[in-house]
Amino acid sequence: MNQLQRQTLALAGIAQAARIVDQVSKTGSYPIEFLESSIHSLFEFDASDVAQVYGGAAGVKLGLNNLSALLANRDGAENRDVVRYVFGMLYLERQFAASPEMMSVVHSRLEHTQFKAEHFAGHVGQVCHSVSGIYQDTLSKLKFRIKVSGSAQHLQDEANADIIRALLLAGIRSAYLWRQLGGHRWRLLFQRRKLLETAQQLSRDLSLV
Repeated sequence: MNQLQRQTLALAGIAQAARIVDQVSKTGSYPIEFLESSIHSLFEFDASDVAQVYGGAAGVKLGLNNLSALLANRDGAENRDVVRYVFGMLYLERQFAASPEMMSVVHSRLEHTQFKAEHFAGHVGQVCHSVSGIYQDTLSKLKFRIKVSGSAQHLQDEANADIIRALLLAGIRSAYLWRQLGGHRWRLLFQRRKLLETAQQLSRDLSLV
């Protein structure tokens, strides 16, 4: 896998988290297999490659498809909130990375939560509850806050709120990975076509498997 493909997978991780946040906040539903892939990316501390972070490239197929839609400007109005979440996560990651102390706390608490992640297979809601607490105690204290739009009924549901916070942390983890791989916001502008073609090709390759 070349560098552009690795960067595209990390971006797909952000797009996937943003898409599921949007779906949970507006409908209260979510695709369980992709939610699990996004949440478990938080516990891949020593992955040998980018795909492994998501349990394989198939773990971010939803993200690849949504990244393609965003880069191609499809469904512009429908994707407005998703785009806002993507850029919110990219911005928040920069603030987070500027605080080594906060990063250390998050890493330590995720390691502690990893026990739950390993022993509550199929109970992603319980893991989300723990991760949500980490997000509330750390990133939610930063000046910049990601405002989630949706139905009051779904947003006020505590389980949904836990899932949304956990996904925001997962998206920020993917944003951090993207930066590690040499990603910059200007690339989204100047390499838009290349990123779009790469996302589409990676998604097509998964469909053939």
